[in-house]
Amino acid sequence: MSDQVDEFNAYRQKMNDKILGENNKVLKRIFNLDTNAFTEGALDKQTKELLGLVASLVLRCDDCVKYHLESSHSSGMSKDQIMETLSIGTLIGGTIVIPHLRRAYDYWETLEAKKIQ
Repeated sequence: MSDQVDEFNAYRQKMNDKILGENNKVLKRIFNLDTNAFTEGALDKQTKELLGLVASLVLRCDDCVKYHLESSHSSGMSKDQIMETLSIGTLIGGTIVIPHLRRAYDYWETLEAKKIQ
């Protein structure tokens, strides 16, 4: 089960390294902005991750959903917190989001199973 998580992270890291290796100033700034946006500020990091998760679900970006699920899981958020967040994203995004909700739920289960192992 954890292969899904490991494969996602390995691919993400490999491609980020290649993209950033091109030394494109605009792309580097976008990556940096993304990193800095999720640091502690007026909103705590967990709240920002949940906001990112809702936005990613509504925009139907499965990679982004996985990223925010992992960050949320790493920060110790509970399944109840994630389910409530996913319910808001599904409400806002509408029924077209349901396939992404299914994949998000599956990925959360994978993250939980990996933690147990």
